[in-house]
Amino acid sequence: MNEIRLHEGELNIMELLWSNKVLAAKDISKIIKEYIGWEKNTTYTVIKRLIEKGAVKREEPGFLCKALVSKRTVQNTETKALLDKFFNGSLSNFFMEYLRNQKLSQGELLELERIISEQKL
Repeated sequence: MNEIRLHEGELNIMELLWSNKVLAAKDISKIIKEYIGWEKNTTYTVIKRLIEKGAVKREEPGFLCKALVSKRTVQNTETKALLDKFFNGSLSNFFMEYLRNQKLSQGELLELERIISEQKL
């Protein structure tokens, strides 16, 4: 499957679908109107774009929407894009830069050490 890149508005709809599994487009529209303020036509346009990208499947009756791509897949795609854009694709460059500028708790440091130890095996 091709990597699917999603913009913030598309992610708002995907978050609803990831949380609810299946939602009617009219219900998505009501929720998005309440929380983001989009009109129905805007929401339907974004849903249509998600269908065209292969991220969402439309089922009848009732214009039911279901995510075809997992949140984890999108997270991995977006993380790779971020690394490519800002860190020449280097995970170690990202970690070095990020950790230089963060104050980590003892628990966070222990968790990082545990993850690194698992990677060494």
